[in-house]
Amino acid sequence: MTYPHLRLAANPHDRTGVRRTDDPWLEERWSSPQSRVLVLAGARVRPVGGRLDWVAPVDAPQGLRILLGEQQGTTYFAVVVDPDDAPGEAGDWVGLREVLPHLASEGVDEAPLVLHAIGLAEWLRATRHCPRCGGPLEPRAAGHELRCAECGRVQFPRSDPAVIMLVTAGDPGSEDERCLLGHQASWPEGRYSTLAGFCEPGETLEDAVRREVVEETGVRVGEVTYFGNQPWPLPASLMLGFVARAESTAISVDEQEIAEARWFTRTAMKAEAEAGTLLLPGGVSISRSLVEHWYGGPLPGSW
Repeated sequence: MTYPHLRLAANPHDRTGVRRTDDPWLEERWSSPQSRVLVLAGARVRPVGGRLDWVAPVDAPQGLRILLGEQQGTTYFAVVVDPDDAPGEAGDWVGLREVLPHLASEGVDEAPLVLHAIGLAEWLRATRHCPRCGGPLEPRAAGHELRCAECGRVQFPRSDPAVIMLVTAGDPGSEDERCLLGHQASWPEGRYSTLAGFCEPGETLEDAVRREVVEETGVRVGEVTYFGNQPWPLPASLMLGFVARAESTAISVDEQEIAEARWFTRTAMKAEAEAGTLLLPGGVSISRSLVEHWYGGPLPGSW
């Protein structure tokens, strides 16, 4: 079975990290008409005709240059400009969520490059002052480091580990086996997803799964098995997927993050998804992959 979330990572580029401080090489690649540049306004991109427009360096505006890497003989950069100075109308620029459908379909080959660019641009946008002394930060290493101009401390791009889990109960593979999905109060009726939360300092990923599940639903979890991962720069998460076995089934939601939680058998999940009364996670998320992994194949409908 091919999992939906893997499509976004199916064509990784060579990040050429050793070239990030090689100024002569960077200038040579920037001067090449074959190189391509993705322009970002802050951390937003501007689709043209439903597609992302990679321009030649000579056509890129002035801004912070980021080396993304190489792919099939082409060098790729991103240029980050201030949103106030971005070309076109402000409404032309959109965030990652708006371009995910493109990246999951005809733009799948460029998805790792775009996620790399947006993730770095978001980090650069949010990281303005040194956390040690409050001094100004200066970009280095082709946009992959920020050095404090006062104390010299170097900051690196961060990824926040977040666990995302499908909780199951009952004999594995049996007709009565169930999985647990949650519904947030802000979501439309019928929208359910896997549970998720950030890992806390000093906590193992497995214990983060157990803590988040019991905090949000009151269900106690025992065995926790790793499934896979997905970078998710919204703004800086690394989603770490797990399948967890429940030791209890009584539900008591926290009514803060989760307004309702339900157990679904495979039969009920399929019937409700086909009827449109159950809206499952989107097709490129690891959440969708976790659900379909447990179900045993593709399911209809998504949000």
